[in-house]
Amino acid sequence: MFSIKNNKWKNWSETVMSISETFYQPKTLQEVISIVKKCGENRKTLRVVGAGHSFTPLAATSECLISLNHLSGIASIDHEHGLVDVWAGTTLKELGELLHEQGYAMENLGDINVQTLAGAISTGTHGTGIQFGSISTQVTGLTIVTSFGEVLEVSEQYNGDYFQALRVSLGMLGIIVKIKLRVIPSHQLLSESSRMSLDVCLNQLNEFNQKNRHFEFFWFPHTKTVQVKRMNGIHDERLSGKKSNTFNEVVVENGVFWILSEMCRLQPKLSKLISTISAKGIPTAKQFGDSYSLYATPRLVKFREMEYSVPAESMGVVLKDIQFALEKDNFQVHFPIECRYVKQDNIWLSPAYNRDAAYIAVHMYKGMDFQKYFDAIEDIFHYHNGRPHWGKMHTMQAEELEKVYPKFNDFLQVRAELDPNGMFLNDYVRRLFGI
Repeated sequence: MFSIKNNKWKNWSETVMSISETFYQPKTLQEVISIVKKCGENRKTLRVVGAGHSFTPLAATSECLISLNHLSGIASIDHEHGLVDVWAGTTLKELGELLHEQGYAMENLGDINVQTLAGAISTGTHGTGIQFGSISTQVTGLTIVTSFGEVLEVSEQYNGDYFQALRVSLGMLGIIVKIKLRVIPSHQLLSESSRMSLDVCLNQLNEFNQKNRHFEFFWFPHTKTVQVKRMNGIHDERLSGKKSNTFNEVVVENGVFWILSEMCRLQPKLSKLISTISAKGIPTAKQFGDSYSLYATPRLVKFREMEYSVPAESMGVVLKDIQFALEKDNFQVHFPIECRYVKQDNIWLSPAYNRDAAYIAVHMYKGMDFQKYFDAIEDIFHYHNGRPHWGKMHTMQAEELEKVYPKFNDFLQVRAELDPNGMFLNDYVRRLFGI
């Protein structure tokens, strides 16, 4: 979660900080409307902050900042159609628990659940599984407050011209206050972790994708080893609860990895050795339980992250190029490279727009030099027609983004229509979109 004191805001990773004139925490929709109208009258910009888990300065502002953390919970459930109205400030963790109580679940989630629902969909947050899109694809409707202080309902049926722009919008089109989600019956999953060679994994990518509900793998740099994670549905009634692994995840895994990371920060040349040690410690394990409890894992070790989407069929060749770059330049990195898959969609600013996507994420421990490593890997992503994850670090600007996002200019037209005075902009998104 973000932290704020005396209007000084910083994100989770402590890589972005800003001081705002005013920090709002409305408790009702009417208060949101009043805040927007007040900002309009005073010609102030207004940015929305979710959980502060983006690595980019999306929420940073020197003017007005608003959090919807008090607008949370389930507003209503349409049992007949499997639709749930959720207030925008609800965290993914809270939502999973609330849905489970009602016998429902989201069809897919990412590996971090501290984000607010609105923040997650606004940045294109995703899980893994070639049969599933990002979290935004589960959205069937949105309620927003426009820059004019008006409440607007948006779906394919109502104000449909705005729908595909709003499902990933970076907070630039209005304040999302409520979200209608498509949900499925609650269910259990079996999660399996195993160690495998990189080459064997790459040779079986199609098989892993087709035979598993969810599939991802983590490649440990400077090694030829990956951790493969697979999750599938289970129907054995005897499996009534998740095997508790909280102590291992929080104390052992995060604690030990923090110590190893500190060693790398103090002595970067140890990175290759630490990565090798970590690869040898990959667990062969199984966990089972209710779906919402298995997707996410605790992240207590702070880091910087860059993630790009490339065409799904390019996963193997991109990783081979990254392997060559690691060997050539001997980058001092020990964090594993995270590899996932997402089904294509038709959301304008989605990195999976009109193509099945392979998402590849690289990380660097907080306090370690990341720039040369990220620059080299980003060059590889660009070569393979990559699109950046909006909540992760990248250096692309409007001219480059326009080439990889076919609906880039259509999005800007909608933005100009919904927010002609630029209330919902900050310096970062202005530079990013050439506004």
